[in-house]
Amino acid sequence: MSVRSFRVAVVGAGPAAFFAAGQLLASEDPAIEVDMIERLPTPWGLVRLGVAPDHPNLKTASRVFEKIAQRPGFRFHGNVEVGRDVAHDELTSAYDAVLYANGAQTDRRLGIPGEDLSGSWAATELVAWYNGHPDFQHLSFDLSHERAVVIGNGNVALDVARMLALTREELAPTDTTDAAIEAIVASGIKEILVLGRRGPVQAAWTPTELQEMGELAGADVLVDPAALELDAASEAELAGASNIVGRNVEILRELAARRPAGKPRVVRLRFQGSPVTVLGDERVEALEIVHNRLEADSSGRVRAVATDEREVIPCGIVFRSVGYHGVALPGVPFDETSGTIPNTDGRVLGGDGIPVPGVYCAGWIKRGPTGVIGTNKKDAAETVELLLEDARNGALPKPSGRSIDELLAERGVEVVTYAGWAAIDTIERSRGEEQGRPRVKLCTWEELLAAARSA
Repeated sequence: MSVRSFRVAVVGAGPAAFFAAGQLLASEDPAIEVDMIERLPTPWGLVRLGVAPDHPNLKTASRVFEKIAQRPGFRFHGNVEVGRDVAHDELTSAYDAVLYANGAQTDRRLGIPGEDLSGSWAATELVAWYNGHPDFQHLSFDLSHERAVVIGNGNVALDVARMLALTREELAPTDTTDAAIEAIVASGIKEILVLGRRGPVQAAWTPTELQEMGELAGADVLVDPAALELDAASEAELAGASNIVGRNVEILRELAARRPAGKPRVVRLRFQGSPVTVLGDERVEALEIVHNRLEADSSGRVRAVATDEREVIPCGIVFRSVGYHGVALPGVPFDETSGTIPNTDGRVLGGDGIPVPGVYCAGWIKRGPTGVIGTNKKDAAETVELLLEDARNGALPKPSGRSIDELLAERGVEVVTYAGWAAIDTIERSRGEEQGRPRVKLCTWEELLAAARSA
């Protein structure tokens, strides 16, 4: 039996980080204490700042995380950024092990001309803005144009399209920021075009998300029936696909059969089109796309192949929603192409391809931005099991440096403890209760830190 307690730093405070922390704290041999290190003053990651505000049920995952945070041996260090306030090598010297679960914090780019024009945005920026992320409240989205284009066929693309189409009555009971509610309600957008490069069978959204699109109070959802006439490759893929894919196609056919009700806005779902150029002089004026045909490769996977047919779609704002991408932390191995930390089942690999003793990763920074919230539980368990195995086998380097508390105090870092987060949470919930909402978020760094100090 191990005789000493091990201290592990978990970097990040989203689902993967909390699932890993819970599994570490549950260990008895060896006993583990966890310090969670998060650059924001608030925990929960995308559960707080990425899940669409009109999906409150998905946010209930935080209740599980709250229980983990109450366990003996857990400490929260908010407002602490690795690479700014504390270095990677200082963490590895202060702890028996460091587990990175800092997610994928930016977006994938399209790599096309005009992508950086004013009015061309990452979907992640809009999502962070309407969810109250303090780094994104200075942004100003010009929603005065009649047509918006959302590039992508995943759940985030549908979230963006749906949020832009919601009425004041639909937004009122959510924790969407007040500024975002007013901007969306007052917007001049009449059509939201959601564009996918492949076909309806290959779309990555889930039936629940897609079904919701047909329930919007203020927007008709239009699907061209001709787009659902499947080619041979898609028919073959559908025949062998999961029930999820089959249900998606059924819902699309139901939507295509509907007659428009004349609602103020329209969400149009289009397929087999790839963006080629964002057009405009100083700001977005149109999007040029190429029409694709679908064909199966040698493995049977259906891919989009560009044809000679092009089309220009007038629009005033474009959101790219083609995936999240990880961000490198100073001193931590990183693969820029995949946006992940190189690893084998969660053991971080150095430049020589050999595991770095005492350094691990979990979640999106480990495997890429795939799966749902619950996917991170199994992923974290795989990493934690290897960490515990290394601890039992004496493979973890012993701490040799100064404690993080000493380092942060010396540098004057204003650490937000879990009590500080609880103070923020209490204020937000109280403000929300007055308005019949789950919470009214504090959206700026100044507000958040001031609330945390009140603890």
